[in-house]
Order: sequence, then structure tokens, then C-alpha cells
Amino acid sequence: MSETTAKFDGFSDDERAAMKEHAAELKRTARRAPAKAKADGEADVLAKIAAMEPADRALAEEVHRIVRAAAPDLAPRTWYGMPAYAKDGKVLVFFKNSQKFKARYSTLGFNDVASLDDGDMWPTEFAVTKLTPEVEARIGDLVKRAAG
Repeated sequence: MSETTAKFDGFSDDERAAMKEHAAELKRTARRAPAKAKADGEADVLAKIAAMEPADRALAEEVHRIVRAAAPDLAPRTWYGMPAYAKDGKVLVFFKNSQKFKARYSTLGFNDVASLDDGDMWPTEFAVTKLTPEVEARIGDLVKRAAG
């Protein structure tokens, strides 16, 4: 079958699980008191990170540390079951671990509310395989720019 005639079989099990997680996140967030939301969001993010496979967990812990240091005003929360950080209620940056969708590598992604515009084309998701001092600095810079 060609790509244009291939039958769509629906969402994968991983995609359906992510959508269910997102629905539960929305319900949980709606019930939280605004004063407690940031602390609860931090706990949710740390729990998601703790549940990851060791290699992804190590990356996620460091990314979390970098994001929190670079933009402490961003509110940690989960988004489709991934650690994420929001500005004014909208997810700005997220960490997608490799096991989430059985990918080769983890990624650091930015949504359209991020202030990363650079001409007519720019990346919105970055593969992260190893955290070197250069990669850490780049993540910190991207997060600061995105939150700006």
C-alpha cells in the first residue's frame, strides 16, 4: 500500500495511555488550590522522573535541575505524563523520555509559547543523549530565552 492509501489503525497504545494521563492531569489540576498548585506540580514531576528507567531518570533529574535554575518562575507540572514546566498556565518546555514512546533518545521540547523564534524556521525539540557541560549550558540558555 502506498502512504496515501494506507489505512489509519488509530492511536498506538502508548499514545492512548498518554491521552488518558493528560485527562487525569487536567482533573487533578482543576481540583488544586492555586496556592498549592506549584508544590503539587513539583511533586508530580518528581514522581514521574522517579518512575523512569535509570538512564532516562538520570537525564530527567539533571534537566529538571537545569530548568528550575534557569527559570525558577516556571511552574512544574506533568503534561501527557511527561515532566513539563508552564508559564501563565501554558506548557512552555517538556522532557519526553525515550521509553515514553519507545524512541531511540529522550527529547527536550518547547511549545509555541516559547520565545525561541529565529527567522522563518527553528527547532522546537532537541534530542538529548548525554549531558555535558556544553549541553547543560545550552539547555539553560534555551530555557531562559523561552521563558523570556
